Amino acid sequence: MAKQNGLVKIEGTIEDLTFYTKDGKNFVRRKGGISKERIENDPNFVRTRENNSEFTTAAGAGKMLRLALGSLIFKAKDSKMTSRLMKTMSDIKRYDSTSARGKRQVYNGLATPDGKLMLNGFDFNINAPLSTVLFSVYDLDTATGVVTIPNLVPQEQIRYPEGATHVSFQCAVLAIDFETEASELVLSNIENVPVDLTPTSVTLTPPSVPATTGVTLFLLGVSFFQEFNGVQYSLKNEEYSVLQVIEVV
Repeated sequence: MAKQNGLVKIEGTIEDLTFYTKDGKNFVRRKGGISKERIENDPNFVRTRENNSEFTTAAGAGKMLRLALGSLIFKAKDSKMTSRLMKTMSDIKRYDSTSARGKRQVYNGLATPDGKLMLNGFDFNINAPLSTVLFSVYDLDTATGVVTIPNLVPQEQIRYPEGATHVSFQCAVLAIDFETEASELVLSNIENVPVDLTPTSVTLTPPSVPATTGVTLFLLGVSFFQEFNGVQYSLKNEEYSVLQVIEVV
């Protein structure tokens, strides 16, 4: 690897040289490595092909989950959420004990208790895990999807950003089949309460729990608002907005 000097900086490939920028500096290197055709056909690279296949499977499962959750993720995510989720999916497929190497599937892994456990507790915003924002017990009824937070004292039991005057809670139920790619998302009501010392019981009730041949994910979200002249404005603070998978069945 060599640095580019001179007034004209090039990016891209010319013959067997690749020009690129990294950390604000310009570099050039000679193209090399193993050809794609060799990786796809050479018997010596069978393990590489198997790993690539399962990598693609895990990435596809992560994308499927992100799309199924839609706008919920945009409210609470970190910059590395996609790669973290893909790693989780890769870990889950390892619990597929029925498929051959290179063909292990996320949906087979999720059919096991250990596979479900890998996804349970996943925080879409690693900057705001649920356990570091909500310091109160809550209850989930998996038969109805109802989440209750009894006797919550927001100012004492919630870590909230500076300027927040209100906090909102919402739960969701996602039925998703990673084999057929079918999914259905059901959202609860939103409970918006002042950040003060008044004890409040929060009840989040989805209208239904959708059926699935795959798995059902129960999620809890927390977001913050600032009231100004009677209007609440969202505080898009990545250190506090929460979305967590609280149960997988």
